[in-house]
Amino acid sequence: MYKYSIIVLISFFITAGLSAQDDMFFERNYSIGGYGELHYNYVKPENGEAKKTLDFHRFVLFYGYNWTEKWSFKAEVELEHNYVADDHGELELEQAYVNYKHADWLNFQAGVILPSVGLINEYHEPPLFLSVERPEYHSKIIPTTWFGNGIAFTGVYKDFDYKLVVMEGLNGNKFSNSSGIRSGRQKGFKSNADDFLYNARVDYYGITGLKAGASITYNKAFHDVEKIPFTLLEVHASYYHNNVYAVCEYGNISYDNFEIGSSSGFYADLGYNVGSWLKLDSELIPFVRYSDINPAATTLTGGDSELANHSTKMMAGLAFKPIPEVVFKLDYSIQKFELNDQKTDLLNIGAGYMF
Repeated sequence: MYKYSIIVLISFFITAGLSAQDDMFFERNYSIGGYGELHYNYVKPENGEAKKTLDFHRFVLFYGYNWTEKWSFKAEVELEHNYVADDHGELELEQAYVNYKHADWLNFQAGVILPSVGLINEYHEPPLFLSVERPEYHSKIIPTTWFGNGIAFTGVYKDFDYKLVVMEGLNGNKFSNSSGIRSGRQKGFKSNADDFLYNARVDYYGITGLKAGASITYNKAFHDVEKIPFTLLEVHASYYHNNVYAVCEYGNISYDNFEIGSSSGFYADLGYNVGSWLKLDSELIPFVRYSDINPAATTLTGGDSELANHSTKMMAGLAFKPIPEVVFKLDYSIQKFELNDQKTDLLNIGAGYMF
């Protein structure tokens, strides 16, 4: 299999070299972008004291450079929680890859890349989702932001968009009942490459405002005792048109050779831009969300181990976009864990931007 993969890559690059003459008159250029978000979080457990925090959660810069019409470079650097010192904050290179565009239906990437899983892992700028924090689904089920060393093929054909990824796998020693596969991300640091991770996604765009698709991800995560094969299947859909904002995502992870048998969860958003009713040039979007998340939905031991991390959350919120690239958000939610039946009140206020 590896022999045939190498032959395909060699053929691909020969074709790329022959096409270089098409770029003789191209003028090299670069682009800069980024995003950031400030959060105020209030968390009040039913039988506990309230915790209040104010955090500049993310500051991100994008950089891109085009050598020719076909060859380019793209990078993303992120600083989390304002500074890095004494185990506080994070500084990460979330993307850094060479991109070759053969045609609309075929592009190639190599470097630090993002697998295509769900709606937010690849496109996670604050104005693109309604809540202050990213949906909990994109932490407990899909470990957003998920990045690593690898290669990818992407393309668009008619009303379909696809991405195929081969990249570093996960560290099964860090899987857990409370966060599933999230802590197993290697993040491109001297990654163990015994078994690659394979990811494939297809989306449909044939209806105005609609994006609907699915992805599958497979890896034999390395482990000190025995490898942990897992398969992540997810489906997603979003509809942004005629002032309607609707999102739904569902995912399931099945494991072998592990205490957890499966992780599963979903969430759904429904919002409406009332700015048009008020004759505003801006968007004002009240919305509601329901989520049901369990990173240890089935376990070998069963009983309380399957209930302890099962939570449901009902949220109501408001997002205001004075311009499409700037957003101010407010949301309130009640979260309930099945095991203790206790409720937690959460209030979030945020501001975000992208450029």
